[in-house]
Amino acid sequence: MLRRKMLTCGLLAALVLLIAPAWAQENKVENKISLFKVVTVKDEIVIGLSTDELKAIGGTDASAVAHALAQKGDMAVWQYNVHRGANGELQQAPTAKIGLIANSSLRVEPYTTPYAIVPHQ
Repeated sequence: MLRRKMLTCGLLAALVLLIAPAWAQENKVENKISLFKVVTVKDEIVIGLSTDELKAIGGTDASAVAHALAQKGDMAVWQYNVHRGANGELQQAPTAKIGLIANSSLRVEPYTTPYAIVPHQ
């Protein structure tokens, strides 16, 4: 009886160890942030949109973001910049929630970064 309990506990522990990384990866994908560079005549900034925010605007690429901004006239988004994390490593993190106003000289491009991206709330 003791062996059966030990075997059951061991199998349960192994199952948890197998499932936990998959759950973490699934959770990570759900909270994925896509970065875009917004270019105007004056300057350029990097913004981040979550998977849910991209679904709400109806697309996942830069053209969908530009189209949504043109249709709505303005959007509230998170501006992202490079900062040092608590562990000292560089990361792309949200710095401020800003408002974008549609402008004819506006361009939205996909943006890639070598740093880890910190999700916003």
